[in-house]
Formats: sequence, C-alpha cells, structure tokens
Amino acid sequence: MTSAIPPRRASLGFAPSAAVAALTLVLAACSSAPPPAPPPAPPAPVAVVVPPVSLSPRVVELASAYRAYVIHASAISPGFATGSDVAQGLRTGEAYEPGQLLRGAIAYGAVVALQDPTYVAGVRKFVGDPEQRRTVAYEIMKDPAYAVGFAGSASAAGLVMNALGDDGRKLIDLGRDVHHAAYEVQHQAWSKADVPARESRLALAKQLSETEAAGEVTETLRLQTAVAGPGQMNVTPMTAEPPYTPEVIHALAVAALAALGYADDASLAQVMPILAEPAGGVCLNMAKLNLYQCLAVARPHYEDVFCLGQHILEDTGACLMKGAGVAAPIDPRVQALADAALTKASTPATSRSKTKKRTSSN
Repeated sequence: MTSAIPPRRASLGFAPSAAVAALTLVLAACSSAPPPAPPPAPPAPVAVVVPPVSLSPRVVELASAYRAYVIHASAISPGFATGSDVAQGLRTGEAYEPGQLLRGAIAYGAVVALQDPTYVAGVRKFVGDPEQRRTVAYEIMKDPAYAVGFAGSASAAGLVMNALGDDGRKLIDLGRDVHHAAYEVQHQAWSKADVPARESRLALAKQLSETEAAGEVTETLRLQTAVAGPGQMNVTPMTAEPPYTPEVIHALAVAALAALGYADDASLAQVMPILAEPAGGVCLNMAKLNLYQCLAVARPHYEDVFCLGQHILEDTGACLMKGAGVAAPIDPRVQALADAALTKASTPATSRSKTKKRTSSN
C-alpha cells in the first residue's frame, strides 16, 4: 500500500515570512534614501537695454559748420564802399567746400527732423526688440527711402524742407541785393578801378573752396541739445506729402537711425554715405565753377560784386532750395520788368502811335 505524501508544512510556513522580511528591507532602504532634487529655477529675464536717441558728434559738427556758413554768408552787407569791402565779402562767401556743405545740410536736416515728436515716436516703436531694431536699421542703411514709411514722416519732411528752404531763400534774396548793388556802385569811382592781384584772388577762391570749415562751439552745443529731445529748436511746422527730394529723404534716414540708436560713432561708417547726395553735389560744384570763370574775367571791383551776388550767394542759395524741394522766390525787380514788357507787348501798335502823337503835339 502506497503511503500518501506528507504536506510540506515547513515550506508553506516559511514563504510568507521571507517575503515580509524582504519587503521590510526594501521599505527601510527607501526611507533612508535622500529626497529627489528640486527642478532648476527658470532663468532670470534678460533686461532689454533701450538705446537713447543719439547722433555722432562728427555728424553734429557737420551740421554746425553748415549753419556757420549760412549765418556768416547771409550777413554780408550789399552796402559796399571800398574794394576791401568787396574782397571781404568774397572771402566770406567763398568759404565752403561743396561736399562738406551738402553733408552739413543733410545733417542739419536730420537734427531738424528729430524735432518732430510724432516721427521720433514712430521710429522708437521698434527699439524694444533688439533683433527688430537691427533689422529696421539695416533696411534704412540699405535704402534711405525706407525712412519715409514711419508715422510722422510727412510732418518731419515738412520741417526739413522749411528749414533748408529758408536758408537757401536768405542767400538768394541777399544775392539779388548784391547783384543789384553791382550796378549801383558803378556810379562810384573806386568801383571802376581794377582789382589788384587778380590771379591771387582767384587762387584764394579755389583754396577756400577746397578747405573744410569747422563748426562754432555755441551752435554745436545747441544742436547737440536738440538731438536729445524734440522742441529744442525754433522750427516752423509744415506738413509736406511725398515725393521728396533725395536730400530730404536722406535727412529723414539719418534722423531715423539716430532714433534707433544706430547713428552714433559705432555706426558712423554706415551713416556717412547717407550724408552724400550726387545731384546736390553737382549743383554746388557747378556754382563754384561759374564763380571761378567769373573771377577769371572780372577786372573792376563792381564786376567782383556781380560775381559775389550771382555765383556765390544766388547760385548757392538756389542749390539749397532745389535740394529741399522748395521753389525759389521770384525777384520782384525782375518781375516788375517782365510785367512792364508784357504790358508794352499787349498794347496795340495804333494805341502806342496815338499816344506818341499826343505827346509830341503837347
């Protein structure tokens, strides 16, 4: 008879006890382990540095030199009494290098444009994002006409046109007075004498035309202050719709770069080319060439007066007004002569004949 296999009581009794012991060891090990590290703190926000409105001192100096010329040239008196008076007027009027005067006019226009708070605010909208600010500045440097797209460009352009046009108008009006004086002084004996050392006089004119001038301290400080904030200059508001001349566009472009913080010394290499404008340079260079030709053939003092009035003051003023896109004023003396000639031409020949006969009979 086969005996039954006895139950494995010992094995059945040991298994639960071993499992409990193993679980206890695991729990003990877990309770003694260090807690997990906390997650890393988020990075601190990077502060965006908003650049101020700034313009390189070199650009401000160009604007100051331009203004110094306009101020001194427009102060020439047409009341000449001696040959020395004429010579001094020539030296004052000749003292500009065409390229520098043009760059100075555009630089001055930029300072004037910065006086328009709407335009400055329209550009400054893009300074908060460094990448966007850099992109906008690049677009202006690539094509200055991009600056016309900002809010307030019409009023800023009007300020520039008014300021540069007014400077040109002053020179033209004075030039016409001097031009007229060339005929008036012929009644004075001194004016009919030949100019001494005529060759050296022409050489001096060429030397002064090739020498860059410096700005004046007072005007430079005034313009530097004006760059810092609108409303620092006494400019006359005027809104002008496009199209604008290249000089006005370039002035707006430099002003926009200044408002973006990209017209300081660090960006000077990109700003200086915008201060050039080929058409304006041609006009001023032609004025100088006409002056040289005039002085080369002029002999008596009154002919030098004519050269001063026509080719220094009038021609230079006309270039400034043309660059600003402003029409030159009509000379009232010329207009009066034109009106008289028109009246004479429109009067029937029979009426003139009858008038002549009545006059003869009287």
